[in-house]
Amino acid sequence: MTFPRLFLSAVFVALFAPAVLAQGMQLSFGDLKQDPSSQVEISADQLKVDQTDGTAIFTGNVIIGQGEMRLAANHVRVEYGDPDGPNAGKIARLLAKGDVTLTNGEAAAQAREAEYTINTGSIVMIGDVIVTQGTSAASANRMVVDLKTGTAVMTGRVKTIIQTGGN
Repeated sequence: MTFPRLFLSAVFVALFAPAVLAQGMQLSFGDLKQDPSSQVEISADQLKVDQTDGTAIFTGNVIIGQGEMRLAANHVRVEYGDPDGPNAGKIARLLAKGDVTLTNGEAAAQAREAEYTINTGSIVMIGDVIVTQGTSAASANRMVVDLKTGTAVMTGRVKTIIQTGGN
């Protein structure tokens, strides 16, 4: 990397990194545009169904697939739509806990917890969030992924490594 290029990179980081760290960061999350109405597949070591509150709890090596997207966790609670409403019997939300990993192509994110709301196509990841895309990485306390647009917003002490393409 030449001196002017190195200098410009240092100036960019000095000027813009504080804004990214303080205000949050928006990024593209792979090619994660997803159709929230597409089929959801779940596999796990164990399933417990609770008819009283209309939930299903999957535990042990839980893997959820929807299109190209994969979500893995230790524990996932599935909540279904209002039994008297138009979404009766359909999955409304997935609440994942423990070693949560979200992948799509080369993009991957890890967190302690995640909440996927099917109707809105929103995934909220909370707790020690780490996102990697190729050789770039970012971390934060919270990330909201919009599956309809394929974008994500990270907030809460955002840190990032930006590859400049130089040597």
